[in-house]
Amino acid sequence: MNLSSSSKKKRGFHMKESELMCKNGCGFYGNVAWQGYCSKCWREVCQKSRQAQIESDALLARKIADSERAHSLQPASGQSNEPLTFDKFEEKKKQQSSTRSKAVKTFFGKTAKSPNKEMVGQHPPMERKHSTESQKAMGDFMEFLKMLNRPAAQDLNKQCRLFVEKIQRATHLSVDEQSEMVQDFYAAMGERIKSHVAFKGSSQDQLEGMLDNIEKVIMTRLYRTLFCPPYTDDEQKDLAVQNRIRRLRWILPAMLDAVIDESSPRVRELIERAQTDLIEVNSRRAPIDKLSCIVRCSKNIFKIISLSQDAPASADDYLPAIIYMVLKANPPQLHSNIQYITRFANPSRLMQGEAGYYFTNACCAISFIENLDAQSLSLTQEEYDSYMAGEAVPPGGLSQEPICDGLRLMYANLTSLEELRGRQDRLMKSAKELQAEMTAWKDSVIKQVDDVLREKPLIIRRAKVPAGLDTEISSTSQNLPAPLVPEVVNK
Repeated sequence: MNLSSSSKKKRGFHMKESELMCKNGCGFYGNVAWQGYCSKCWREVCQKSRQAQIESDALLARKIADSERAHSLQPASGQSNEPLTFDKFEEKKKQQSSTRSKAVKTFFGKTAKSPNKEMVGQHPPMERKHSTESQKAMGDFMEFLKMLNRPAAQDLNKQCRLFVEKIQRATHLSVDEQSEMVQDFYAAMGERIKSHVAFKGSSQDQLEGMLDNIEKVIMTRLYRTLFCPPYTDDEQKDLAVQNRIRRLRWILPAMLDAVIDESSPRVRELIERAQTDLIEVNSRRAPIDKLSCIVRCSKNIFKIISLSQDAPASADDYLPAIIYMVLKANPPQLHSNIQYITRFANPSRLMQGEAGYYFTNACCAISFIENLDAQSLSLTQEEYDSYMAGEAVPPGGLSQEPICDGLRLMYANLTSLEELRGRQDRLMKSAKELQAEMTAWKDSVIKQVDDVLREKPLIIRRAKVPAGLDTEISSTSQNLPAPLVPEVVNK
C-alpha cells in the first residue's frame, strides 16, 4: 500500500537537510535550543554577547561614578568610596574575562590542599554513596582502561575523578556555567589525548573510545547534579510539553503527512519498538546513551516508512514520522532530556554525523508540536477546537486508538481461546464420528460371524488316536497273541 501518493505534501512538516544546518554557514547541524546555531557558533555568540554586556556594564559604572563624583557634596568621602566601587567592578570584569583562558589549566592543575590532619581527625569525611548506574559505569570504564597502556589509563582516571569532584563542589554555578565547564573539559581532554606523551601510540579507535568513555563515566556520576536542576524551569516545561502532547493524541498520521500504515502487524510492532526507544531515553544517564536511544528509534522509523510505502524511505518523510511517534509515545521529561543532551553531550557528536542529524530532527519535532495549530493540520478552527476539547474524534480515530499492553494481551488471549474452542469442537466432532464408525464396524463384524456360523455350523468330531506299536501292552490287549520274535537261523 503506497501511502505517500494518498495525501498532499504539507510544506511545514518537511525540511530539507540544508534547513537543519547552522545558520552561520559553518557546515554543522544547528539546534533550536541554540537559536539555529551549532554548538561552536553558539558559544562564540554567547561570548560576544557576554563581552558586550561586560563592556556595557563598565560604561554604565563609569557614568554612575562620574555622576556621583559631580554631585557629591563631600569630595573627600566621595574620593574614598568611588574608586573602591569601580575597582571592585574592574576586578570582577577581569575575573570573568580570564575565566575561559584559564579553563584548561584549571582542569589539569594541582588539586586543592589537603585539610589539616587535626580537622580530619575531628570530622571524618563522609563518602558519597554511588548509585548502581554509577558503579556499572565505573566498572565499564575500568574495563576500558585495561585496554590502554598504564600511563594513559592512570591519567584518564585521574582527570575524570578530579573533574567530577570539581563539579560536585561547584554548587553555586548556574547550569549554563556548569555546561560551559563540561564542554571545556571535553575540549581540553581532546587536546590532551592528542598531545600528551602518555597517549602516544594509541590508535584512532582508542582515541575515539577514550572520549566516549570519558563522557559516559563523568556524566553518569554527575547525573543527579546536572539533570533537571531545581533552580531551572525544566520541570515546569516538562509538564507543559507532556500536557500538550496528551491533548494532541487525536492526531492521525495523515494529518501530518506521515507515511505510516498502522494496519500492518509488522508496522505496529516497529511502532511499539520506536515508542519504547523514546521512553527509554529517560532511563539512561549519559548523553551518549540517550542519543543511542534516539538513533535506534529513528532507524525503526525508517523501517516503518519503508514497509508502509513498499519503497526505500527518504529523509523528507522522517520529520512527520518522528512528530507522530513523539505524540504516540509521550516520553517522560522530554524537555529535560533534550536540554540535558544539548548542554552536556560532546558537541562534536551533535554537530555532525548520524546522531547529530537525528537529534536535530527530534528537536524540530518538539518545536513543531509546541506550535501546532489548525492551519498546520489543514483543519478548520472549529474542528481543531472540538478535537482539543475532546468533544469529537477525527474520522478513523477510534480504530487507531492506542491501548495498553494489558488490554492488548487480553484481546490476544481471547482470540487464542476462541481458536482453541473451535479446534476443540472440531476434535470432538471427529472423535464422535470415529466412535460411531468403530461401533458400526463392530456390529458388522459380529453380524458376519453369526452369518458364517449359521451357514456352516461347527461340527466337532472325535479325533483319531494313532496306534502306538512300541508302547507297553495294556490290560485291554492281554488277549492278543504275543508278537512274533525273530529267530536266528544257523547255517
